[in-house]
Amino acid sequence: MNPFVRKKQLLNALKDIKDDNDPVTCKGCGERYGEKELRDNMYVCPVCGRHYRVSAPYRMKTIVDKGTFREMCRSVVSDDPLDFPGYEEKLASVRKKTGLREAVICGTGRIDGMKAVLCFMDSRFFMGSMGSAVGEKITRCFEYAARKKLPVVVFATSGGARMQEGILSLMQMAKTSAAVMAHGEKGLLFISVLTDPTTGGVTASFASLGDIILAEPGALIGFAGPRVIEQTIGQELPEGFQRAEYLLDHGQIDKVVDRREMKETIASLLRLHRKPERRKSS
Repeated sequence: MNPFVRKKQLLNALKDIKDDNDPVTCKGCGERYGEKELRDNMYVCPVCGRHYRVSAPYRMKTIVDKGTFREMCRSVVSDDPLDFPGYEEKLASVRKKTGLREAVICGTGRIDGMKAVLCFMDSRFFMGSMGSAVGEKITRCFEYAARKKLPVVVFATSGGARMQEGILSLMQMAKTSAAVMAHGEKGLLFISVLTDPTTGGVTASFASLGDIILAEPGALIGFAGPRVIEQTIGQELPEGFQRAEYLLDHGQIDKVVDRREMKETIASLLRLHRKPERRKSS
């Protein structure tokens, strides 16, 4: 990559980083503390444990062993199949702002020494919406993992299907689900990690098909939003409805995991499901 282009991307990515002395007020408990304290705590409130949303590159840094990530499908990006007004301009703008080419970063890497195929979705890119490119990248990752007999770990965050791509976006639900099934039929592990928010077509497809489904504390998880559901059924929803803890109590996910313990938890699961190496006969 042209070093000047790379430098520009890094500068754009740093724009959203606050000064260490900038005060932060937690929306959960109202406590105030410095940006450095929050960053050192992996963007988890040190008082109430509220999990702030983080970018895909940051999440990757906290999960993947240093120097082991190799990106896949970088050239797969969305175009404008429906000539949707303003879509190309918005794509160019969000790419410039985030330094990302699409709403998901995919590749291979190691977690505590164990190799896996990894996908990290980013809510800064069209709210992590799944267009044709996102669906294609997710599908290719599962197909590659099936060929190489590797586990898959996906960190999902999404507002749903990408409206600017219409039916092509909705078709990704079936395509990704079929790829997950083919991967599972080979007896391979898929760990799905749901972060705030995971909604719409992503929830209704691959994100809910994990062999093991984890979630970060307080994550909003569902298909339609709470207001839409209340208006549809004409009833008030229970407190905490569609939050990770509620879904855990009702058997929809397997475990709520603090971000600071996520790498260790995933590593333990990968180690538990790793196929034992054959001993060489003497």
